Amino acid sequence: MTAASSLGFSAERLHRLDRFITERYLESGRFPCAQVLIARHGDVVHEFVGGKRDLARNKPCEADTLFRIYSMTKPITSIAFMMLVEEGKVALDDPVHRFIPEWKDLGVFNAGGLGAFQTKPAGRPMQMVDLLRHTSGLTYGFQNRTNVDAAYRKLGIGEIGSTIDLDDMIAKLGKLPLEFSPGEAWNYSVSTDVLGYLVGKISGMPFEEFLRRRIFEPLGMEDTDFQVRESERDRFGACYNATPKGGLDLQDDPETSAYLAPPGLVSGGGGLVSTAADYMKFCQMLLGRGALGDHRLIAPKTLDLMTANHLPDGKDLTQLSRSLFSEATNAGVGFGLGFAVVTDPAKTLVPCSQGEFYWGGAASTAFWIDPVEDLAVVFMTQTLPSSAYPIRRELRTLVYSALVDPAR
Repeated sequence: MTAASSLGFSAERLHRLDRFITERYLESGRFPCAQVLIARHGDVVHEFVGGKRDLARNKPCEADTLFRIYSMTKPITSIAFMMLVEEGKVALDDPVHRFIPEWKDLGVFNAGGLGAFQTKPAGRPMQMVDLLRHTSGLTYGFQNRTNVDAAYRKLGIGEIGSTIDLDDMIAKLGKLPLEFSPGEAWNYSVSTDVLGYLVGKISGMPFEEFLRRRIFEPLGMEDTDFQVRESERDRFGACYNATPKGGLDLQDDPETSAYLAPPGLVSGGGGLVSTAADYMKFCQMLLGRGALGDHRLIAPKTLDLMTANHLPDGKDLTQLSRSLFSEATNAGVGFGLGFAVVTDPAKTLVPCSQGEFYWGGAASTAFWIDPVEDLAVVFMTQTLPSSAYPIRRELRTLVYSALVDPAR
C-alpha cells in the first residue's frame, strides 16, 4: 500500500494533478514554477515541485524555495491578534479607538477628494471584529474604485515596499474618511496591517518579534520572515507579472529585491516570505485545532470562532462585498476572523466541504484547510495578479478528485 492510498488518495490521480500543472502552467509559460504540498491526518500525502524559481538565471524551483506569500500573511496576523484576545488584553467588541485614540471620530466619505474630503458621522465606532473580517470601512489603494482609494495611492498607504512605517500609516489613516460605516459592508483592505500595529501596541513588543517568538519559533517556521536573510538569498525566487498573451514579465528580481533589506512597513497584511514546508506547519497547527505537537497557540473554541462566518446576517461575500478583489466573487463563501469560510458548498460550484476555510496571496499562492477531511493544501508560485488564471478552483477539483476514500 502506498502512502497516498493509506491516507485515502489515489496515487495515479495525484500524478494527474502534476501533469495538469506541468502542461497547463509550466510548459506553457504561464507560471515560472509551482509547488503543491498536500497533507492529511498529520502526514504529507503528496508533493509536487516544478519549473524555475528564476527564469533568467535558469535556477530550478526546489522544495525549500522562498516565496512572497503576500496576503497569506493575513491569517498569521489574525492568529496573533486572537492570542491576545485569549489573554484578556483586548476583546473583539472593543472599539479600535481604545488603542488608537485619534481614530475615535473617523467620519465616512460623503464627497470630495484628498485635502477636501466631506464626511458624515459613522453609524457606530469601528470594532476589533471589523478589522478581522474586513468590515471596517478601510480599503486598499489598488482597488481603483473610489476617491478614498485614490487617496491611499497618493499617500502610499498599505503598499509593500513602502517607506511608510506602521506608526506613519496609522497617523495617515486617521486623517482620511472611511468608505462606509463599520459593519455595513465587506471590503478587502489594510485592516490586517492595522491588526499588526495593534499586536505590537497591545503586546508591548514589536509586531515582527511577537510573530517570531510566539508563532514562528514554536511551530519551527525557520524560513518565514519579513526579510530574506543573507543565508537564504540563493533560495529566493523571482516574481513575475502575467502578460495579456500568456507570458511572464519580471516584476521583482530576487537579487535586487526590497525583501533583501528590513522593510519600511512591517505588513501584517502581506509582508511575509515563506516556504511551502513552513506554511504547511502553520496549516497543520490549524488542523490540530490550534496546536502542533506540544505547542498550542490558541484554544479549539477560539479557532471555531475564527472559522465561523462573521458577515452580518449570515450573508456571503457576493451579497456584502463592495470590493473589486477577485476572491469576493465566490458564492457560498462567507468570511470569518482572518479566513474565507465555505458556508454553502453547492453554491461554490467546486468540490469542497462545509466549514472549509482558506485564503491566498497576490502572486497566486493559496492554501486551504478542510476540517471534515482533516486535509491541508498549500500551493506556491510567483505570478501576479492572483486573478490571472483560475488555478485555485482547478486545484480544488484536482485534489478532491484524487481523494477516493473521503472522511476515513
